[in-house]
Amino acid sequence: MCRSIAWHPPHFSWAINRPCRGIHITPLLPHELAVPSPEHLCDTCGVGDASHDTSLTPSRTLYRGGADRLVHAMDVEYDMIVLGTGLKECILSGLLSVDRLKVLHMDRNDYYGGDSTSLNLNQLWKRFKGDATPPANIGASRDYNVDMVPKFMMANGALVRVLIHTGVTKYLSFKAVDGSYVFNKGKIHKVPSTDMEALKSPLMGLFEKRRAGKFFLYVQDYKENDPSTHKGLDLNKMTSKELISKYGLDDNTIDFIGHAVALYKEDSYLSEPAIETVKRMKLYAESVARFQGSSPYIYPLYGLGELPQGFARLSAVYGGTYMLNKPDCKVEFDGEGKVCGVTSEGETAKCKKVVCDPSYLPGKVKKVGKVFRAIAIMSHPIPNTAESHSVQIIIPQKQLGRKSDMYVFCCSYSHNVASKGKFIAFVSAQAESEKPEAELKPGIDLLGPVDELFIDTYDRYEPANDPSSDNCFISTSYDATTHFESTVMDVLSLYTKITGKTIDLSVDLSAASAAEDDF
Repeated sequence: MCRSIAWHPPHFSWAINRPCRGIHITPLLPHELAVPSPEHLCDTCGVGDASHDTSLTPSRTLYRGGADRLVHAMDVEYDMIVLGTGLKECILSGLLSVDRLKVLHMDRNDYYGGDSTSLNLNQLWKRFKGDATPPANIGASRDYNVDMVPKFMMANGALVRVLIHTGVTKYLSFKAVDGSYVFNKGKIHKVPSTDMEALKSPLMGLFEKRRAGKFFLYVQDYKENDPSTHKGLDLNKMTSKELISKYGLDDNTIDFIGHAVALYKEDSYLSEPAIETVKRMKLYAESVARFQGSSPYIYPLYGLGELPQGFARLSAVYGGTYMLNKPDCKVEFDGEGKVCGVTSEGETAKCKKVVCDPSYLPGKVKKVGKVFRAIAIMSHPIPNTAESHSVQIIIPQKQLGRKSDMYVFCCSYSHNVASKGKFIAFVSAQAESEKPEAELKPGIDLLGPVDELFIDTYDRYEPANDPSSDNCFISTSYDATTHFESTVMDVLSLYTKITGKTIDLSVDLSAASAAEDDF
């Protein structure tokens, strides 16, 4: 249902626009109503503009500083200024605000999400095809929410635990993903999620299944704090290869376990301690069991663009200040090289620390690779995936003679991210050449006929600075994987560096509220 409501918590005001898609949060002056100008009204619901972006967001934010006094947000000293509204930055903004730190969150863009935003059809066309107009046969622009960093969430994983820990689940709705698949010997195979599927799976022969079954049983029973379950094995000293070899598993099974279950990107894990592999396998199994579905993944309705906005709302509830459309955010340093503020439009907000994505401090990061991604709009599910409306396919590196895995991700109108009958598929890989289309072709070929195809590339960066010396905490660029585990590990690592504390994620997973038909 389309709606526009004004919400007035203590000390600040927000307008929450819930038009045909998504939730957009726009800062307002105290007691001011959100009244879009006529040229920004949606033809369908009369709220926002026709594409429902956040172009109405003012770049200058004020808040109540006294009985009758408005204080400009740039005139306040903050504990923390967060630059960029990508998912990582928004999670940190929310967590730090909950810790009662005074947080100012700024973004050069006029929309939430940064690199991890979701685009409607008009925005997608503008980004990849300039002034061209989307063809009418693929549906209305407002029906689309195309993720620029497509990833599923492990149902028992770190991001779900953070959502529950912070209470952000109440702002979002999720739906289970239909299936997880792996590419093996030229064919797509479902990763078994039940005993019956395992018995029928052609991924292994009968005797190999027995050997694998014994290994899975060991992993299932293993408890890190209960030596009686270790069977005399020290997984902190034994490598993954040594552990697996004890069960006599062949190379294809090892490939399957490492990449489709433990979700490693490459084979270097085989020479690392086995404890991490066992933990990853247990996470996968627990995630499958949580909703008793066909995969370990869930995905938010309306796409991943809802996640940054949910954490932005959390930050606002705890007193965080948001300023979008702030151009040329320049980080300022004192004589000792420590951050002291951020300047935009000739005004400087003072702060003690800065959190940002790599684009805001290019001189303090290093390039570590590049990601190639194909985005396809289709009128059918991916072939050989049991007509699944949402699916992941992992193509292990050995199957293509690559150094790292390739990933296929598909979602559809059933998750409210496309027009009725339309599917959105992504093929992602860590770049190993300078020819994205040729490199992504094995994954694109699995999609079948496509209505439209876009090719995207972006560089990956990681911080090269010492946060203890300059108080700048920089996130790592998003990788090519189709799940959020590495993303959240980066967030939790940054949080610990900033605060010196560790977040306890041993939450009650049943606390995640969701309508029964969402799962």
